[in-house]
Amino acid sequence: MKDIIPPNNKPSEDGLKMISHCPVCHYSNTAIEAKVLEENDNSHLVYIKCKRCQSAVLALFSSNSFGISSIGVITDFESYEVAKFKNLSRVNNDDVLSVYKHLSENDDFSKVF
Repeated sequence: MKDIIPPNNKPSEDGLKMISHCPVCHYSNTAIEAKVLEENDNSHLVYIKCKRCQSAVLALFSSNSFGISSIGVITDFESYEVAKFKNLSRVNNDDVLSVYKHLSENDDFSKVF
């Protein structure tokens, strides 16, 4: 696995703390496994899963001239599911309106699904 921190940038102490323990059960870094799902020039999409509680975090790390930033979301997806769904087309306004119209025309919500 490649290093997710560029060689010329030193991460902040807070950035390291964020990925050193599980955000759900707070188990230490010995229980975390990580997979780099996608790499671009200055960003990495990383899947991090806790071996103890099986919670997962999908995090996007990016670097620029101002430093390193990250954003993460807790998920119940497996890494292969993230790869599968990230390549699907985006939901647009027409898709949302179509679902709304369909649901509003049907009285029994359970029959829709």
